[in-house]
Amino acid sequence: MEAILYKSNPWWEEDFSFDGYERERYLTQLQNVLANPDIVFLTGLRRVGKSSIMKNFIAELIHKHHIEPTKIFYISLDLYLLDNYSIGEIVNEYRKVHKLSSSQKIYLFLDEVTSKKNYQQELKNFYDLENMKIFASSSSASLLKDSNAYLTGRERTIEVMPLDFKEYLQFKEVRIKKADAHLYESYFEEYMQDGGMPEYVLTGDVSYLQNLIDNIIAKDIIAHYNIRNGQVVKDFYKLLMERSGKLLTFNKLANILEISVDSTKRYFHYFEETYLIYSVTKYGKLNEQIKSAKKIYASDVGLRNIVTGYRDKGAIFENLIYLKIKDKNPSYLYVDGVELDFITEDGLLIEAKYNSVLNKKQQSLFDRFEAKEKRVVNGVGDFMLL
Repeated sequence: MEAILYKSNPWWEEDFSFDGYERERYLTQLQNVLANPDIVFLTGLRRVGKSSIMKNFIAELIHKHHIEPTKIFYISLDLYLLDNYSIGEIVNEYRKVHKLSSSQKIYLFLDEVTSKKNYQQELKNFYDLENMKIFASSSSASLLKDSNAYLTGRERTIEVMPLDFKEYLQFKEVRIKKADAHLYESYFEEYMQDGGMPEYVLTGDVSYLQNLIDNIIAKDIIAHYNIRNGQVVKDFYKLLMERSGKLLTFNKLANILEISVDSTKRYFHYFEETYLIYSVTKYGKLNEQIKSAKKIYASDVGLRNIVTGYRDKGAIFENLIYLKIKDKNPSYLYVDGVELDFITEDGLLIEAKYNSVLNKKQQSLFDRFEAKEKRVVNGVGDFMLL
């Protein structure tokens, strides 16, 4: 095991610097929770950049916070060679290698922590009995659920999203001067087509996105939940991508796929738990939210475009707006047969109109609905101001 530990932690033996692109918003969030004892979980879609953010933050701990490199331990828990070891055994081996007592503070980075069945209890024991700051990642929301409440009051979660437009330009190494502000529009068109999966943005390898979709569906849904008819799950995902941004009911989905409503609900839940989709409920009282149709958005428009082709720019634009305001817990507004795209929990009413305008009924509802702030977002300039 010692060789695995050293390969996973090159900073123990040599100068270490992060040679990727920094995602400043997540580094800032990690910095803000560094001093408190909470266990920090990084969640999000597979390959969205969680591991890179961890490695980047490790470099900051070494160079900006002057943490002794041997006090920082990173390990990916889904390594095959570690299958027969518990997290505790792995950490004890690390402490043994560097002759570190349990009272000496360490910084522990556990990638794909949900690969270990009893990780909640092990992390609780670390939290209660040892001197360490723990960062962990997972690509499955369902596996992070703590049914025994081992970590209640001991954790906080940071969801890592695909690249936003600013990060997309950064990864493309595009710097636009104020005098050339008109260039934002053409690059935004590229962003609408590419989406924000970091490796795809850097390589442009279309097969990478298709393989990512196939792997998530095959491993995290079909295999994990022992689904016999895998094709219906694949068809379900295609259906959701075709109808992203539109109102959907479970009954309608079940009828199209010729499966039961219960199966439809389960599969839909699986897609949400693996961060392939997000759903938005109707604005209103709780019973309205539960009974009404949902609106579906892709977690990344690049993944959507692989399935549907690059078309319906209005729907793609709306999807990108949702991803940008997701942390404001938006709902959709639907009154007397008229729909407006988003009303956020802090009272911002938004209608997405990519290079177009509201129709008369939408304009009437938009004008009369009481909200703290109202915006019609119809281009990259408005989008960047959100």
